[in-house]
Amino acid sequence: MFGILKRGLTKGLQLTWTLGKVIFPVTLIVTILQCTPVLPWAMEKLEPIMGWIGLSGEAAVPLVLGNFLNLYAGIAAIISFDFTVKEVFILAVMLSFSHNLLIESTVAKKVGVSWWFVVGVRLSLAFVSAFLINLLWKGGQEQAVYGLAPEQQAAPEGWTEIIMHGVQTALIGIVQLAFIVIPLMIVMQYLRERGWLTRFSGWVAPATRFLGMERNTSMTLVAGLTIGLAYGAGLMIQAVEEDGVSKKDMYLAVLFLVSCHAVIEDTLVFIPLGIPVWPLLLIRLLTAIVLTAAVGFVWNRLQREREETTNEHTYDTF
Repeated sequence: MFGILKRGLTKGLQLTWTLGKVIFPVTLIVTILQCTPVLPWAMEKLEPIMGWIGLSGEAAVPLVLGNFLNLYAGIAAIISFDFTVKEVFILAVMLSFSHNLLIESTVAKKVGVSWWFVVGVRLSLAFVSAFLINLLWKGGQEQAVYGLAPEQQAAPEGWTEIIMHGVQTALIGIVQLAFIVIPLMIVMQYLRERGWLTRFSGWVAPATRFLGMERNTSMTLVAGLTIGLAYGAGLMIQAVEEDGVSKKDMYLAVLFLVSCHAVIEDTLVFIPLGIPVWPLLLIRLLTAIVLTAAVGFVWNRLQREREETTNEHTYDTF
């Protein structure tokens, strides 16, 4: 047990260091830019466009960083601005669907799924969900409180105060990240070494039929659900090669995973932002289940009709 704890702690610290190297400079740069004319000017120009999905112009910064870098870069940018609870929730939902596009979409391509398919689905889910949340939710106008981050006082004056404020915000963000990532990695290490992930794969197998996939897709789903597309790439590729997952089932699996991969970790990291995480979790899961089941049903039906037509044509020819 001590060995599992040590290995989980080591992985947690390594991941915190890796992500901290992104969070610290991003938060510092964004905080400094806020105090210059450049960022406010750009945000003012984007204000009308962002308004369609219930966001202010500043929200473009975490969206861009989250999509082109990773989820943690987006979160680092969020805590650099004063958003309402509704805005943070919309950003959380959008970034949950479409973060780290370049790397994770490239990983999906390695298992035989089109890069453009992954990007298109993730961006579509992000913007459609944001539009619907803005349309249906009339509350959440109070100021968001970012976990351990102190409430914003008077605007810093002078470069020394601005830089110190940015450093403080960045360090607090890394500390919050460590409090979440390290325990999570320890738990994941325990589940992995005790064989619970393999058992979970067996439990998931019956659900794959409902989603329109064969049972041999279950390990791919488990890898993506637990440790995400980027971190689970090796397990996913191995599952495809060893389990003989068909192209149709791989597309359905990736369609499901782009909606809710690493669903536990990606949900927990939003806790310090002061938003309700259960609705975020339910939105991702329900979207993934309904969308994949619908596409799987149509795809399997068309496949059966094509096979029946082919068999009839062969019989008539004979």
